Amino acid sequence: MLKYYNYDIVFQEIPDEITLAVNLTNCPNCCLNCHSPHLRDDIGSDLTFDEVSRLLSIYGNSITCFCFMGGDSSPDEVEIMADYVHKVSDIKVAWYSGRYMFPKKIEQFQYLKQGPYLPEKGGLKSKNTNQRFYKNKDGKLWDMTFLFNGE
Repeated sequence: MLKYYNYDIVFQEIPDEITLAVNLTNCPNCCLNCHSPHLRDDIGSDLTFDEVSRLLSIYGNSITCFCFMGGDSSPDEVEIMADYVHKVSDIKVAWYSGRYMFPKKIEQFQYLKQGPYLPEKGGLKSKNTNQRFYKNKDGKLWDMTFLFNGE
């Protein structure tokens, strides 16, 4: 079962989108200098279909994207939830993963961010980042990392 700690409306995680970013817990990655080490813990509320529906009913008219922040310990469950978001709404879906993996069914995600945070490489805003940000267009992934770091 996916659990989430909190959520917020954000404007920088997904360019040109108003995003509801949901911070998932039980992160297995343990990145050095992680900005949210508390998300490693088994804390928070269950992210169920009913809870996703509740969040969408509150913010549905104000957002254009639903972003799963984490979920690397349960990627299959993230994919199930992404499919559910598409079934109940017309908004885009994104997944920020700290691993180098693609979901089994990429068509469920219009945006994907991959890669752990490495202090010596920096985050997406760094020109030296190891992290990548992709836009999924018609089943083809386009590397759009330059939108963050000005490459």
